[in-house]
Amino acid sequence: MDEIASLLTNTWSRTISSSYPPQKIEFTGTLLIQLLFFWLPSFIYLFLDVLFPSFSARHKIQPAPRQPTRKDIWRCVLVVSGNQVLTTGLHALQLFLAAKVGREGSYRVEAALPSREEFVRDFILCLLLREAMFYYSHRLLHRPIFYSKIHKLHHRFTAPIALAAQYAHPIEHIFANALPISLPPQILGSHVLTFWVFLAYELFNTATVHSGYDFFAGKARMHDLHHEKFNLNYGSIGVLDWVHGTDRLVHKKRD
Repeated sequence: MDEIASLLTNTWSRTISSSYPPQKIEFTGTLLIQLLFFWLPSFIYLFLDVLFPSFSARHKIQPAPRQPTRKDIWRCVLVVSGNQVLTTGLHALQLFLAAKVGREGSYRVEAALPSREEFVRDFILCLLLREAMFYYSHRLLHRPIFYSKIHKLHHRFTAPIALAAQYAHPIEHIFANALPISLPPQILGSHVLTFWVFLAYELFNTATVHSGYDFFAGKARMHDLHHEKFNLNYGSIGVLDWVHGTDRLVHKKRD
């Protein structure tokens, strides 16, 4: 364990001491995390049917007739790619504007690694802040005025696939998907490595819960039920669903 920590420390120190500016380190690392922890797992989940058909059949939550068609999947890839370009462009713009006013970036990019205590504290606080931001923005998007114009696009996948986690209207993608993940570590002044670990966790988690497979203690099944019934399981970690009673199916109009 000490050897791994030493290797990480030395690698990070060399990266910081290189000629790369902090903005470039933050931008490049963030994009790599998105590719490795959202796009790659999403395509692995997508091709489980082909690569491991018997395993896939045992763990698939919804039956074959409800699964999206190839046309649906291709449209999903195009929409999600557009959202990736949008958030990557906004991140680049944010870093550009920060440099103009003399700031190095959105997060702390420094040679020293965050302490274990700081990392654990910031990670837990980011989870809680993200839960609050996502839960309430998600509930708001289920209001009729926003659902019909914005959130309905995401719910076209009644049997979701991993990529459909970011199959959303651009407004929803910014305010319900991107900001609840990127803002908490900015508010806390977190180290960029803490942000990257938090981002990796959230991206892998959202890909998994939208995968349509019953992995990870039933979390995918819980969100699958949200896509099927609409009026429960709005949150990510379930705390606010428990507080507001939306962890149980209620037969009422969409809210």
